[in-house]
Amino acid sequence: MTLSGRFASLPKRVGVAIVAIPTILWLAYQGGYFFFSFVVLISSLSLYEFYRLAELKGAFPQKSVGLLYGFLLNLAFIYDRLSFEIVKIFESFGMNPSMFSLHQFLLFVVLIFLLSVALVELFRRKGSPIQNAAITVLGVFFISLFFGTLIQTRELFPFGFPVSKFFSRAIAGDAELAQINRWGGFTIISIFATIWVCDTAAYFGGMTLGKHKLFERVSPNKTWEGAVFGFIFSILTMLAAQSLFLNYMGIGHAVVIGMMIGCFGQMGDLLESRFKRDAGVKDSSSMIPGHGGVYDRFDSLVFVSPILYLYIDFVVLS
Repeated sequence: MTLSGRFASLPKRVGVAIVAIPTILWLAYQGGYFFFSFVVLISSLSLYEFYRLAELKGAFPQKSVGLLYGFLLNLAFIYDRLSFEIVKIFESFGMNPSMFSLHQFLLFVVLIFLLSVALVELFRRKGSPIQNAAITVLGVFFISLFFGTLIQTRELFPFGFPVSKFFSRAIAGDAELAQINRWGGFTIISIFATIWVCDTAAYFGGMTLGKHKLFERVSPNKTWEGAVFGFIFSILTMLAAQSLFLNYMGIGHAVVIGMMIGCFGQMGDLLESRFKRDAGVKDSSSMIPGHGGVYDRFDSLVFVSPILYLYIDFVVLS
């Protein structure tokens, strides 16, 4: 018996998920350079696929420049950890170096990036300089910068975590640090799980009950019924995560985060569909068997990451 139609790729999709999901969850729980490396990988591949979509429209983005500075932007979001370890190395030799702050390093990378793009286009002779520069910058800011905020969300635990707000002491000991790190790992895992549950609920809800098109000119198969299913299950998933793992945040915060993922995560999916439809392709690439491209798989995550970072840092942990 063979599968056909929309289920033809299901065995490949399931096979990839069996391997990928536990790996991603382990990397998220470990945090640090493990999670940083994972985000750099999906950020770089998504950025490359974005540039390939732009090339199908006749543009010539500066792929090498974009990928380099995209990596440096990602690096900026683990800079606190990196600078802390560099200082410790120097202190072991009796030296006390002065380091940039994270925001200084981030601003430095952004300014040098913009100058580099402008100078390259000055001497380039391919396509429209305005179009090339605009797409190069958009890709780095929209994908690399947004993915970088996911790194920073994980780095809030323990870097940037307000110890005195959640514990009886102002400086965290080993037990507190271990708890903070667990909270960070489970926060990222909960975000991934909520996005996956939202996508799955929206798919099956739309397939069984969908009658009213959500945004037909962008994604003909998506329906309002499916979107509502995804939205509701996003909230339920975050409430379950809060009850089981995330006792540092209240029920109200879990509801808001679930609503953000259920709303903005689906918008990210629609936006990527708009890009692909404009480029005239079904998938951003064929890199992941049965799933399409890396950007296809993480389009919701890239869009929702900065929103969640701002909420967790400035509201939940404020």
